[in-house]
Amino acid sequence: MFTGLIEEVGVVLWLRASGRGTHLQIAAPRLAGHIHRGDSVAVNGCCLTVTTYRDKHLTFDLLEETLDRTNLRDLRRGSPVNLERALAADGRVGGHFVQGHVDCAANVLAIEKMGDDFRLEIELPPDFSHYVAYKGSIAVNGISLTVAEVLPNSFAVWIIPHTKRQTNLDAIHRGDSVNLEFDLLAKYMERMLSRVAPRPET
Repeated sequence: MFTGLIEEVGVVLWLRASGRGTHLQIAAPRLAGHIHRGDSVAVNGCCLTVTTYRDKHLTFDLLEETLDRTNLRDLRRGSPVNLERALAADGRVGGHFVQGHVDCAANVLAIEKMGDDFRLEIELPPDFSHYVAYKGSIAVNGISLTVAEVLPNSFAVWIIPHTKRQTNLDAIHRGDSVNLEFDLLAKYMERMLSRVAPRPET
């Protein structure tokens, strides 16, 4: 479990496929000293397990499902990635509960400076649109954000300068892919309501 508060922007060293699978290595000089093999780390909001730690470099194994569903498949050497360690039992929840289970990747439609802040608009895939609500929570590349606008085929969030500087949103452009995780409460509500919804007459 995570909270969507990014602790460090790491840098991709390599993403390699081999006969043993796909492996990702990231330079994380600030966090690496606090991480051990087997720990969970959210990388762009995707929960991964550290398989190797050496010289402030973290290595992860990636499943095919992870590559199919997230923007990790698009990473290149030098790509910035948002990193967050798993929430400690006595930790504070500063954002919202984020599982690290990315629902989908979606394209950035616009990022515009509006005064001191930034408006970020992202496409909203139809299969997930019912999870998005005005003023609801959403994780974008692992960042806990609040939905400011719900549009027919997209949604928008507002980014303060601090968040932009301290995350990889500082390098985001129109057309880039971002990972989305929708609010856990909405998913449970959908599940519970489906059990009590009237069944169609036969």
